[in-house]
Amino acid sequence: MVDENLPLPAISVIIPVYKGGKAFNDCLNSLNNSLVPPTQIVVVVDGDDPQSYQVAKRFGALVLQLETNQGPATARNRGAEVATGEILFFVDADVIIHPETIGKVATVFQRDRQLAALIGSYDDQPGDPHFLSQYRNLFHHYNHQIGSEEASTFWGACGAIQRDIFRKMGGFDESYRRACIEDIELGYRLKAKGYRIRLCKNIYVKHLKRWTPYSLIKADFFYRALPWTELINRDRNFVNDLNLQWSSRLSVIFLYLLLMSVVVSIWFPQVLLASALLIPGLIILNWPVYQFFIQQRGLFFTLRALPWHWLYYFYSGLAFAIGTAKYRLSKKTPTLSHQS
Repeated sequence: MVDENLPLPAISVIIPVYKGGKAFNDCLNSLNNSLVPPTQIVVVVDGDDPQSYQVAKRFGALVLQLETNQGPATARNRGAEVATGEILFFVDADVIIHPETIGKVATVFQRDRQLAALIGSYDDQPGDPHFLSQYRNLFHHYNHQIGSEEASTFWGACGAIQRDIFRKMGGFDESYRRACIEDIELGYRLKAKGYRIRLCKNIYVKHLKRWTPYSLIKADFFYRALPWTELINRDRNFVNDLNLQWSSRLSVIFLYLLLMSVVVSIWFPQVLLASALLIPGLIILNWPVYQFFIQQRGLFFTLRALPWHWLYYFYSGLAFAIGTAKYRLSKKTPTLSHQS
């Protein structure tokens, strides 16, 4: 039975930043509107970035300065080393924290003392108005909203963890030198040790990032899909959750069959009939997300999102094939014959 009279746990907010600009300033300002103020705000400036350093100092945060850019995994770990809160709440420098977010995080841990970690979600009102940013962040929001509440991984943009457990686990893997899958990898280690992670679908942050075609594909392909494939193969962790649902895997197969049928139809036009079945199949498989887009932004937005969504399946499938091949090749050791 929960004792509601127990005090809320102390929370240290940890924000890694490198050339954060206006979004970082907005992130810090949003903390002023928190209905439950954090016990501590730790900002880790990840390299030569005097502007972000000065902004954080003026705000009154505890600021750590790293000499060189080492990536968010290292920056978060350095912040965790000086954090005094019982709960470490990691947020990115390009998100706005909702007024009730910190209070909700504290309440979850107050009511469930055995919970190791929790993750939240982007809200459904992304900060950047441009189409690609709206599509990308709404898609991210959708995936979290349909995910299992018994989460399979961690998330560094809006994720909280008990400080003692974080330190026991050794923090984030600092071999990841970019914003990559360091949070996912930590989540996999937590689950392997039997710790519980909860997806709290009503704990929100607002993402302010502006996505461009180049930045989106670069991040998704090189910094997410490829290393995540290696991690999946390493841990044999083919969970049916978030971006790894069976409908997504089937969609990748359908898309590649569609592309193959289009190519083959150059010589055998009758193969185009397969396309007539595969396209509706893709739409049916993904109808829940398309229905979500229609409800949120209308039919025209959804039609614009469709090719981007299918492109996502294309490069995700390509990354999985390349990543799996690289992983298996790396596991093969040459046999050396020795003659006496």
